[in-house]
Amino acid sequence: MKVLRDVTCPFCGCLCDDIRVTVEDGQLVEIHNGCALSQARFGEVKRDDNRHATPVIRIDGDSRPASYEEAMDHSIELLNQADHPLLYGWANTCCEAQKLGVELAEMLGASIDDTSSICHGPSTLGIQDTGYVSATLGTVKNRADFLIYWGCNPFHAHPRHISRYTVFPRGYFRGGREERKLVVVDPRRTTTSRIADLHLQPDLGGDFEVLNALRVMVNGGEVWGSEIAGIPAEELHQMAEEMKKAEFGALFFGLGLSMSRGRHRNVEAALQLVRDLNRHTKWIVMAMRGHYNVAGFNEVCAWETGYPFSVDFTRGYPRYNPGETSAVDLIRDHEVDAMMTVAADPVAHLPASVAREIRSMPTVAIDPFRTLTTEAADVVMPTQIAGIETPGTAYRMDGVPIELNQVVNPPEGLISDREVLTGLLERQRRLDLG
Repeated sequence: MKVLRDVTCPFCGCLCDDIRVTVEDGQLVEIHNGCALSQARFGEVKRDDNRHATPVIRIDGDSRPASYEEAMDHSIELLNQADHPLLYGWANTCCEAQKLGVELAEMLGASIDDTSSICHGPSTLGIQDTGYVSATLGTVKNRADFLIYWGCNPFHAHPRHISRYTVFPRGYFRGGREERKLVVVDPRRTTTSRIADLHLQPDLGGDFEVLNALRVMVNGGEVWGSEIAGIPAEELHQMAEEMKKAEFGALFFGLGLSMSRGRHRNVEAALQLVRDLNRHTKWIVMAMRGHYNVAGFNEVCAWETGYPFSVDFTRGYPRYNPGETSAVDLIRDHEVDAMMTVAADPVAHLPASVAREIRSMPTVAIDPFRTLTTEAADVVMPTQIAGIETPGTAYRMDGVPIELNQVVNPPEGLISDREVLTGLLERQRRLDLG
């Protein structure tokens, strides 16, 4: 048996890189330090029933096994027959594969989008409009004495975020829970709110109103009324004063802010609140990114195109207009007539009307696992699991690049999605050269 230390967990945006994995003869035996989600992620390599053994091609409803060469040929044929193909997904693979995907989208004259357009896309729009003050999670661990979780429940979505980076760890300048104040802002009672020093429960859709009231109070103004979106004004005023007195504060926000009524305007208000607080003390703000490399795609896409997501190459140059060039809108408006998904399951996770449209168009699915999308796709190319069976790079939610590891041997015959995308690019180049 061999114990691998400092392994990165490829599940959520925390990208915990202190996992210990025990392997024997290239196979996983057990993992240590991982949360329940991490245990499940690594445990997937032990299952055979949720993975394809070979590529699959479906023609006229009949499916048959195929070689990778044949599957790549058929995929490029389907994508080139389309007037406007869409390349979607990318959040559960490495940056190296994402870069190849952007290059392929440009060569095809396609649109490319990742899952951030249905989660923290509004956060990116807010950051573009306002700018933001941020730091690494390590800085938060070492310095923060005032923590806010707004519209998120990390105990369930990012189980080690609280124990590794914010509330409980002993940092260089902080002694742990007893030296940190925790505030949760969420209409619901959650597991995270149960350990909070203060739980504020605004009315549904009231985040924008509460954030702007806090801004007024932080800047020394007065608000009218005794209640703001269901929260007593006096309670908000006391919180504003405590926020100004913090030595180092951190505001983490989730989809409860970015995908509720107001969307990017909510995020802008949160960013502006933190900017205002920095006139009095030190505060940072950070989005709680979900999939382990959704932030990586935004980085890679911005390097390659100038835009972070929802990029349209149909005019021969990158064009960016979320709400028009984002995946859901393109499919809903019947703008695309073929689709390639990489490390994503849009049939399961996008709105039902959009999922029906996907099932009706030619689809190529590149994914390590069986999903509703692979079951509906015309071409399925199974791949190795990035960060477990093949190495790479991913970006943590704070923008820090983290190395992904290979910890076990992949199933015999499977190749990585980078190799699949490289093969597709080579075929497209040959077509373009005539």
